[in-house]
Amino acid sequence: MNRQHLPSLTAMQCFEAAARHLSFTRAAAELCLTQSAVSKQVAQLESILEQRLFRRVRKRLQVTPEGSLYLTDVRKILAQVEMSMRYMQSYGGESEVLKVTTLPTFGARWLIPRLNGFRFRHPKVYLDISNRIEPFDLEKERVDVAFFFGHGAWPRAECIKLLDEEVVPVCAPTVLPTQRLSDPLALTKLVLLQSATRPEAWHEWFEAQGCYTEHSYHGPRFDTFSMALRAARAGCGVALVPRFLAEEELETGQLIIPWTFALKSYDAYYLAYPEHMGEVAKVRGFIDWILEHRETAAAPSLAASVS
Repeated sequence: MNRQHLPSLTAMQCFEAAARHLSFTRAAAELCLTQSAVSKQVAQLESILEQRLFRRVRKRLQVTPEGSLYLTDVRKILAQVEMSMRYMQSYGGESEVLKVTTLPTFGARWLIPRLNGFRFRHPKVYLDISNRIEPFDLEKERVDVAFFFGHGAWPRAECIKLLDEEVVPVCAPTVLPTQRLSDPLALTKLVLLQSATRPEAWHEWFEAQGCYTEHSYHGPRFDTFSMALRAARAGCGVALVPRFLAEEELETGQLIIPWTFALKSYDAYYLAYPEHMGEVAKVRGFIDWILEHRETAAAPSLAASVS
């Protein structure tokens, strides 16, 4: 399609507002336009799409099925335009946004405590932190820094190793049999909580000890280690998790390690950033901070803040 015939942002804004309010009049008031201008923009949009977006039922505006389908995409487009505008407004100014992605549980339990005080050293850098599990393109997504678990390679990016990992089984004290476990296979009498991102985890843990069980893949499956840890605390079964992610519960006695064998992972946790961003001040400042604080988290402080 010739780009000259693409819908305008104004038309999409009018459509989205009208769909949200189910009223051209209210949409016009929100957008500081006339009711006829909003109606005309929607009509032009319908002409381009060759689909009806609204219909009137007993004098009330109603979005058509085609309109509902298009509305989902329109909202994504408008949200992306707004994000791009705010990103460019902050780029190179006195205040800059640093876009960071992290694995959910790693971010909550390892990264966040180490950000305590970052705001005071870099008062003009504002952190925008989100969770990402699936691989993605750093440059396309405009991500400045990403934390990930893997072999230490990311396309067109520099990677810095942060820490190794060993996985251990954890469960609530109440779910253990009264007698002492005789071997690791005794765990199969309990529910084995599964990780969606590590489907082979239990199989590899048993195999490393010369054991085999057909129950390795059986059990409730969770997207994140946080969910698996919460299920373990609730007594739902035994979770196989990185030891450092369970330190809080192990120290407080909410969880225990029923069998002491720890399996060291072949992969590790890394920090990645686009190759051309290494000397950008906000990126370099953040990397230096993380490397300085990776061994121990900063002590909690009521005065410290993270933006």
